[in-house]
Amino acid sequence: MSSVLRLSGPALALGALLIIVTVSLGRGIDVFYLLGVALVVLGLVGQFLQTRLQRPSQEQDPLPVAVPVCGRWRGLNSPASSVPSHTHHLAQTYALDITHEPEGASPRALDPFWAPMRRPEGFPSFGQEVLAPFDGEVIAVHGTSRDHLSRLSLPGIAYLLLEGFVRSLGSPRHLLGNHVMVGAAGRGEAPDDDGADVPAGTVAVLAHLRRGSPTVRAGERVRAGQVLGQCGNSGNSSDPHVHVQLMDGPDITTAKGVPFTWRYLDEEGAVRTGVPANEELFTAVAEGAAR
Repeated sequence: MSSVLRLSGPALALGALLIIVTVSLGRGIDVFYLLGVALVVLGLVGQFLQTRLQRPSQEQDPLPVAVPVCGRWRGLNSPASSVPSHTHHLAQTYALDITHEPEGASPRALDPFWAPMRRPEGFPSFGQEVLAPFDGEVIAVHGTSRDHLSRLSLPGIAYLLLEGFVRSLGSPRHLLGNHVMVGAAGRGEAPDDDGADVPAGTVAVLAHLRRGSPTVRAGERVRAGQVLGQCGNSGNSSDPHVHVQLMDGPDITTAKGVPFTWRYLDEEGAVRTGVPANEELFTAVAEGAAR
């Protein structure tokens, strides 16, 4: 069934195209128009069903992982504030977005009208290293998508919504942009205090990376804290940030999201366990700092 549901995006796109063409040509309600309507309906139903199938069936305890960045960051679209944080589709139920905000930097803010789009190099997050959250094996790498201009303005957000819809009709990489997926090595006899040990079958997705920045290849073994790439602005991204999610299998179109937790310092410097809430500033805990 999952293979059939994957066709919902193309069906929706083809149906919309048939409707637009028949209306533009003034053909009226003919067989091609009705076929277009049928494909749109089937596409929408298919996407709805796919999202429902990827909804976690039961609550589970968050898995401890290592923070995949260094320095001071801000949480966005967080499962600590709302679940699902994004959507159940593509196993994003507990996904978290984070953006780099070093000391002295201006907080991330919407540009109402000007500049409608800015180069990604002007954002602090761009080029920051992204790290492996646990020991495991790289199962997928994509690094050729371009880093586009920001969409962090009212006109830009409007464009992003349309762009995101179009991207959703294609393969997942059009939404993820450049990304690395790491499959967990599995539980060992001695648990890792840094949270680098999680059940086998768990997969971490780190997305919106900088073009050409992935430093690993599929099949390569990695350790928690190893550099995987750099933060970029590829895929369905408004501005440079890192998208982090865990899922219970390697296929992002059928897997379900998995909650996770890590240790971090809050704005007062206190050690916390969890994930930052929306707009919460946090600093990654250095190895051994909280033992």
